[in-house]
Amino acid sequence: MDTPTAPGPDRTAQDTPCVAVIGGTGFIGRHLCTAFSRRGYRVLAVARRPPREPLPAEFTALDVLSATARQLTALLDAAGVRVVVNAATDSWDGTDEDMVRSHTDLVDTLVRALAGMARRPRLVHLGSVHEYGEFPYGVSVTEDRPPAPVTLYGRTKLAGTRTVLDAALAGRVDALVLRITNVCGPGTPRGSFLGKVADLLRAAAPDAPARLTVADARRDFVDVRDVADAVVRAAESPLSGTTLNIGQGTAVEVREILDLLVTASAVPPELVHRQEGAVRSNGANWTRADVGRAREALGWSPRIPLERSITDQWKAAAAEDPHR
Repeated sequence: MDTPTAPGPDRTAQDTPCVAVIGGTGFIGRHLCTAFSRRGYRVLAVARRPPREPLPAEFTALDVLSATARQLTALLDAAGVRVVVNAATDSWDGTDEDMVRSHTDLVDTLVRALAGMARRPRLVHLGSVHEYGEFPYGVSVTEDRPPAPVTLYGRTKLAGTRTVLDAALAGRVDALVLRITNVCGPGTPRGSFLGKVADLLRAAAPDAPARLTVADARRDFVDVRDVADAVVRAAESPLSGTTLNIGQGTAVEVREILDLLVTASAVPPELVHRQEGAVRSNGANWTRADVGRAREALGWSPRIPLERSITDQWKAAAAEDPHR
């Protein structure tokens, strides 16, 4: 099983809990649907667009960016939702306005919707390690570090996290925030750094070699299936009103990550040209998360090595591409 989860009691059809995954057809959202389904939950995927492939979930089409708190409350009440996971994000290709709407406005609406329910569901909100901003090379960032984001992505994600934590501390919601590092694995979006590199490798030809920009950077990458495992455990944890870091806990050189993807692609070396330069990123050139608290609080630890994540990413992407 790709997504191990903590053991739990047997459930009958009558008492099967329902989880709503906001952004359930996205990269992380699809894996969340699978992980919760394997755990025995009834899963409701909420998103603007239907999934490209079948999901182990019911699908509800809703533009959550335009929905009102009352609409969300009605939807969650009608489905008997016990857990809500906010996996909606605007990470790669969105405008500044999109980031504000996805990371800040949506979270405010969702919190108000949950606070207005007679039986308030548990909320797991997916934050980002980039909320911390830049920190010294060689340092593993802990949850105690005061956030100081330096990008709009980080600032808008932090605003959403603060909305959730403030509501939890005020007793309006039961919620936990997971601050996640860079995510990789099968289904990695084409607009992401690794997705763009994979596209270049797929298109490599003798008259048009893949030109890869190698940044002098080290980043913490965690497999999306390990993230899904952490979210399931967070949903069943009594911990509320705080944050936990979720990452591999290792800072890997960007050139090493590129080498893994080139190896997985089997593209001949003469068709790959590397050049030094800066890579556009929503975060800093050094990221490494201390995941000790998540290990203690959730019994969670990353299990899938980076090499397997990158290999599985390539295989999944190649399977979707009719020209491979």
